[in-house]
Amino acid sequence: FKMILQKMFIYIFVGLVSLSIQQNPLHEVGAVEQRKPFFERFRRLEEQFRRFQELTLTRLQGIAENYNISYNIDRRFQYLTDQYNNLTSIVNGFHKVTDNEINNLKTWMKKLQKKSKKMDLKVSGLEILFNERNKQSLKETKEQGALLSNLTLEIKDQRKEIDSLASNRNDLQRDLDTIQDEIRSQGVKMASIEEQMKSVLQNDAFSAKSASASQSLNQTPQGKQSESPKLQLERRQQKLNKATSHWRNKHNSSPNLKQLPEQQQVPKQQEAPRKPGTICNVHSVLVFPTSSAENFVTFKKGIDRGIHELSICTWLRTSASYLGTILSYATEENDNKLVLHGRNVTKQKTIHFVIGDPAFRELPVELLLDSRWHHLCIIWSSVHGKYWFYIDRRLVSTGSRFQKGYEIPSGGSLVVGQEQDTFGGGFDSSESFVGNLAGFYIWNHALSPGEVSGIATGKGLPRGMILTLNDISTVNGTIQQISCPCLEHCM
Repeated sequence: FKMILQKMFIYIFVGLVSLSIQQNPLHEVGAVEQRKPFFERFRRLEEQFRRFQELTLTRLQGIAENYNISYNIDRRFQYLTDQYNNLTSIVNGFHKVTDNEINNLKTWMKKLQKKSKKMDLKVSGLEILFNERNKQSLKETKEQGALLSNLTLEIKDQRKEIDSLASNRNDLQRDLDTIQDEIRSQGVKMASIEEQMKSVLQNDAFSAKSASASQSLNQTPQGKQSESPKLQLERRQQKLNKATSHWRNKHNSSPNLKQLPEQQQVPKQQEAPRKPGTICNVHSVLVFPTSSAENFVTFKKGIDRGIHELSICTWLRTSASYLGTILSYATEENDNKLVLHGRNVTKQKTIHFVIGDPAFRELPVELLLDSRWHHLCIIWSSVHGKYWFYIDRRLVSTGSRFQKGYEIPSGGSLVVGQEQDTFGGGFDSSESFVGNLAGFYIWNHALSPGEVSGIATGKGLPRGMILTLNDISTVNGTIQQISCPCLEHCM
C-alpha cells in the first residue's frame, strides 16, 4: 500500500513540474517585466507541494485507517458467523438431547401412571381391608361387650348361688350338729337298752335252766317233751333283734331329722363325667404316624387369586426330634412359592419360611419339640414387607424387608405334610411331617395379636378364612383324620 502511495506522489509531482515548465516562458516574460526571480517561485511551489503532500498523506492515512477498520469488521463478522454456526450446532444438539429426555420422561410418565394405577388399586384394596377390619373390630367389640355383660350376669348369678350355697352350708352344719347330738343321745339310749337286754337275757337263761330242771323231774305221762332251753334262748334273741331293728328304723325315720338336699347327695359307684373342653374351635385333627413319602394331604380348592397378605395358624404336637414340612405351595414355574420347610436333621433349631424361592427366613422351633400341644401362627404382609411368628400367643420372631410388594400367585398345588420338589410331587420321606395337626386354618389377611390370642384361647375364629381342614380332598398313606371339636378331646 505504501508503494502505491509513493507512485501516486511521483506522478503528481511530475505533472506539476510539467505544468510549471509549460508556464515558465510566460512567467519569465512577466518576471522580466516584474523582476521576480525563478527560484522564489520554485520555492513557493515546493512549499505548496509539501503542503499538498502532507495533506494528501493525511487523507491517505485516514483512508488506510478506514480500510483497516473495514477489514477488522469483516474478520469480526466472520468470527461472529463461526460462533453463530457453533451456537446453532450446540443448540441443535441440545434440542436433540432435550427431545430424547422428553421422550424418556414421557415413557417414565406412562410407567408412573401405570404404577400409580396399581398403587391406587392396592390402596383401594387396603382401604377395603381396613374397612372390613374396622367393621370386624367393631363387631368384635360389640361381641366382647355382650360377652362381658353376659359374664357380669353370670358372675352375679354365681355369687347368688354361692351365697345360697353358703346359707345352705350353714343350715346343713346346724342340721349335722343336731343330728350328731341326737346320734349321741340315741347311742346312750342304745347302750342302756343293750345293758337291759343283757340282763333280761341272763334272767331268761336262769329261768330256763330252772324250768328244765323241774321238767326233768316231772314228765308228762303222754311222753311229750317241751322245747329245750337253748331253742327258747335263740327264739328270744331273734325277737330282741327284731325289736331293736324296728326301734332303729323308727328313730331313723323320725321327722325331727332333716334330710340332706338332693344336690348334695352323691350317688354311689357313679363315674365322673367327662371334663368339658375350653378350646373348641379345632373341629378335627390330622394324625401323621410315621415318616413316609406317601403320607400327605391335598385340598380340593387352593388359592383362587393372588395373595398380598397371609396368616397360617394351627395346633401342633410332635414326639419326633425334628419338625418336618408343614405346608408346601407350588406352581408350574416355581415349586417353592410358599413353604414351611423342615427336615430330619440332628439338633434342629429352625425351619425355613419360604415365599418365592430363594427368599426365606428362619423360624425357631425348639419350643415345639416337647411332645405337647402348641399353637403357632405365621403372618406375612407384602404391603409392609414384614412377618410375625407366634407360639402360644407369644411373639417369638419377627422381621422386615421380606418380599415387599410380592404377590403369591393363584392356581398352584397345596400339600400338607410334604415338600414338593415338582408340581404336585417329588416327595422325600426325610422332609415329611410326623405328629398331629389340629385346627389348621389359612387367612388372606394379616391377623392382629388380639385375634391370634383369641384363636389360641378358643374364643372364636376371625373371618376371611380361605382354607380349612374341611376342604381336604385326599388323605394319603397312613394318615388319619379324626373329628374332635375340642382340643382337649383330641388324641
